[in-house]
Amino acid sequence: MKIVFLDAKTIGEDIDLSRFDQLGEVVKYPFSTSEEVPKRVKDADVLIINKITINKQTIHTAEHLKLICVTATGTDVLDKKYLEKRGIAWRNVADYSTESVAQHTFAMLFYLLEKLSYYDNYVKSGRYVNDTSFSHFAEAFHELQGMTWGIIGLGNIGRRVASIAEAFGAHVIYCSPSGAQPQPGYSQVDFETLLASSDIVSVHAPLNQYTERLMDEAAFRKMRPHAIFLNLGRGQIVEEYALAAALNQNQIAAAGLDVLAKEPMSEDSPLRSIQESRRLLITPHIGWASVESRTRLMEIIAGQISSFFS
Repeated sequence: MKIVFLDAKTIGEDIDLSRFDQLGEVVKYPFSTSEEVPKRVKDADVLIINKITINKQTIHTAEHLKLICVTATGTDVLDKKYLEKRGIAWRNVADYSTESVAQHTFAMLFYLLEKLSYYDNYVKSGRYVNDTSFSHFAEAFHELQGMTWGIIGLGNIGRRVASIAEAFGAHVIYCSPSGAQPQPGYSQVDFETLLASSDIVSVHAPLNQYTERLMDEAAFRKMRPHAIFLNLGRGQIVEEYALAAALNQNQIAAAGLDVLAKEPMSEDSPLRSIQESRRLLITPHIGWASVESRTRLMEIIAGQISSFFS
C-alpha cells in the first residue's frame, strides 16, 4: 500500500506519524499545488489531505486510489460525485478538537475581558516600577459570573463552551441559524434576541447557507456596546468590513477571531488597520491545534486506513 500525504505541514512537524509506516510505503509532501497533484498521486492507494482540492482535474491519474482521508471535519474540498463515480471512498474526522477549541475560546475571552494586553504592557513598559499603589485600576474589567453568553451553533464545541461558561456562573443562551429543533437543557432564542441580550457572543457554527455572512452590519448594530464577539467557527460567517466598522465606531467593545474570511490573511483585510490588541485579538486558526488534538486526529486517521483495508 502506498500512502501519500499531500500537505503534511498542515498537521505540524511535531506530531509523530511513525504509525503510518506500519501500514505501507509513506510519502510526505509539505504542500502541493493543484498542478503538482496529478503526478504525486499517480501510484497512491491512499491520500491524506487537508486543504487540497480533490476532483477529476487533480486525481485523474490516480489509477490505484482507493481511499482519501481528510484531516479535518469539513469535506468541501472533495468532489464527492466524482469519487462515487470512481468508487473511491473518503473519510473525515469529527469531534477530535472539541476540548482544544473550547479552551482557546476561553483563552481569547479572558485576554479581552480582563484587558490583559494593557496590563502586561503597563508592567513591561516600566510604569509599575516604584508606582504609588500596589494595584492599578486604569482599565476596569468585570466577572464572567452573571453575564449572558450567547452561542451561535450548539454542536459539540458549542455545548462544551456552554458547560464551561455555566461553571463560571454565566447564563447561557443559544440560537440555531438553520432552525434546528431546541436541544433539551439549553435555552434557545432567536438570532436577534441573542445579539441584543448577550454580553459575550461566540460563534461555533459550520459554514453553510444559513451562516455565510450571518454577522453583517445589521447584526453588529444589534449587539451591546460593551459586548465581546468571538468567532471560532468559520471566517466567512463574518463580514469583516462590518466587524471593523463595529469596532472603530464602538458598537461593540472587542472581538477575538481564530478564523478569517481568507486564510492566510489577505493583505487588504480591513482588520489589519486595527492594531489595538485590547479591541481586536486575532490568532492564525490555531484553536483546533493543541498537541493532543492533532495527535488524536492522526491516530483516528491511521485507524480509518487500517480498518478500511482489513
